[in-house]
Amino acid sequence: MSRVVITGLGVVSPIGNTKEQFWDSLDNGRHGFTLEEWFPGQSEELNIKASVKDFDPSEYFDKKDLRRTDILTQYAVYASLNALKDAGTDFKDIDPYRCGVIIGSGIGGMETTQTEMLNYHNKGNKRVSVFTIPMMIGNMAAGTVAIRTGFKGVNYCTVSACASGTHAVGEAFHAIKNGYIDCAIAGGTEKCSIGFAYAGFNNMHAITKSTDPDRASIPFDAERSGFVLGDGCGIVVLEEYEHAKARGANIYAEIVGYGATCDAYHETSPDPEGKGGAKAMELAVKESGLSIEQFNYINAHGTSTPINDRTETAAIKIVFGEHAKNIAINSTKSMTGHLLGAAGGVEAVATALQIKNNKVHRTLGYKTPDPDCDLDYVTEQSSRELKITGALSNSLGFGGHNACIAFAPVKD
Repeated sequence: MSRVVITGLGVVSPIGNTKEQFWDSLDNGRHGFTLEEWFPGQSEELNIKASVKDFDPSEYFDKKDLRRTDILTQYAVYASLNALKDAGTDFKDIDPYRCGVIIGSGIGGMETTQTEMLNYHNKGNKRVSVFTIPMMIGNMAAGTVAIRTGFKGVNYCTVSACASGTHAVGEAFHAIKNGYIDCAIAGGTEKCSIGFAYAGFNNMHAITKSTDPDRASIPFDAERSGFVLGDGCGIVVLEEYEHAKARGANIYAEIVGYGATCDAYHETSPDPEGKGGAKAMELAVKESGLSIEQFNYINAHGTSTPINDRTETAAIKIVFGEHAKNIAINSTKSMTGHLLGAAGGVEAVATALQIKNNKVHRTLGYKTPDPDCDLDYVTEQSSRELKITGALSNSLGFGGHNACIAFAPVKD
């Protein structure tokens, strides 16, 4: 079995489109929420958004390419190529059939789907773009990244709602660990902050009711009322440890375990006892070879919905028992909002950065304790210095999908 390390990071997010911007926002507690119209011309109501700002893909796309590429694929190419730059290699020394790309997306090119459906209904079938299908299908992000990098190994899109990005990283980890490939680009990408998607989530009562950007995404707070819908992409470069060591790579962290389960309970609600999420964590912990006591940090799914945060807290207690009280737990979504299929990728980047910097960011916006959420959610007014000895990153998706990755600082 091979060891697997993270040697490159790339991100597009509501709080920054470079590794440095993203970390600075996390470390200093800056969210990416704004109060805007979701339905221009239909409603004057203002709601919270977590939009990507100042995204400029021109370094990697010309105008012709931009017109034929959905923005979720633009995000993925941008983040992936920046992650490779960060890794300091193009892996041309490795057989391209042993270089993989696994990038998840929960929904795919929804913006393209909406635009071309309107063209179809309002202008007729002849006005539907010839690029519609390759723009809307979720796997095109992974396919386009492969085209840009020349990686010819395993290549696919994980589609498991909000667990998609974590499943992608976990599956890439296993592919390297088990010797099928030697390196991979992995993560998640999503762009669906459009009125159509917002309406769907809002009408099922998943979106926050708050109109205060500072009290919109408040995971584990008693006054939480739902998530903030956002966009983005998170990518990690995974590499076989001996190869990384031989080339003197900058290693952020080692991935040491992965667990994936299903609640088999309900289309949108988690099992209220948290057993499925707990089992995913248990599997990741078991594979890691670390003791329960070595885990001192969890990047929670932490959506700011009443049910999720309560259930995830219960799941953590099932796995860690009394030690759960000693674990620092935070939610990156308190600053980014919920990026759906991209969430797990972005949170893998956040976890790697926190391990590297020996610091965990606060759960922003937390004020009112909830007796059902009674663990340590890093609620102080600044980041906490912490030498992380073992970490988990959780993602839980509609359909009952649970995914968990275990991280550790790399040791020779």
